[in-house]
Amino acid sequence: MDELQLTQAADWIRDADGLLITAGAGIGIDSGLPDFRGPEGFWRAYPALRAEGLTFTEIANPAAFLRDPRLAWGFYGHRLNLYRATVPHEGFQILKRWGEACAQGAFVFTSNVDGQFQKAGFPPGQLAECHGSIQFLQCMGSCTESRWSASGFAPDVDAQAARLRSPLPRCPSCGGIARPNILMFEDYNWVGWRYDELVERARTWLRGLQRPVTIEIGAGTAIPTVRRFGERTTGPLIRINPDECAISRSNAVELRGGALDVLQRLDQMLGRR
Repeated sequence: MDELQLTQAADWIRDADGLLITAGAGIGIDSGLPDFRGPEGFWRAYPALRAEGLTFTEIANPAAFLRDPRLAWGFYGHRLNLYRATVPHEGFQILKRWGEACAQGAFVFTSNVDGQFQKAGFPPGQLAECHGSIQFLQCMGSCTESRWSASGFAPDVDAQAARLRSPLPRCPSCGGIARPNILMFEDYNWVGWRYDELVERARTWLRGLQRPVTIEIGAGTAIPTVRRFGERTTGPLIRINPDECAISRSNAVELRGGALDVLQRLDQMLGRR
């Protein structure tokens, strides 16, 4: 990353009439959230699941709730508590401020399920969470197409064993076990229609822009949903990533680094003019 790339990115942001912010897990690292990249990264965060011989794809799976719901909720309950306690880093406020300066505002498209954008003050109606949200629950058996807030669920988790100690959350309609309203691996019962509506709203919003700019932050290639959504836009694309940064496109820049550091440097540059 050099000054020319930063200058180009700042000029695009300054001229934009709308910002599309596409974000993967990498945006949360500066807030202290764990990076599950590869099995070793996952097991460092959850050593008890290494002892169980479980990978991320095996525990982040509806089958885990059928096989051992207290273990599955130990993993997701710990994550829910972690996300509730996490304070979004300054980069979220920088992005929010940039969006508010655009005539048509900003829209967020993210694969993150942690609710950090909402906590930072981004309007829910301008936020497409393509993999759902841990802040909501749904019936394990999908007895209805409903979701409900997880605010009344306070999981007590034995962190050493990665097991839920408190009562399992239940579906208010059928009394069956509830699960996070998240798109998991090999998931055929996800109640995702509300999220689909917001993704379509994002596409409609993009079609109304004259000078769109996409800022992609911390999105990897293992599950490229976020990358593909941003790459389909016609306006300039700014990719912020410490590792997987390359992009073959004339109206794009690669800003190699962590989310917070790069956003702060860009913000300083925008403030110079």
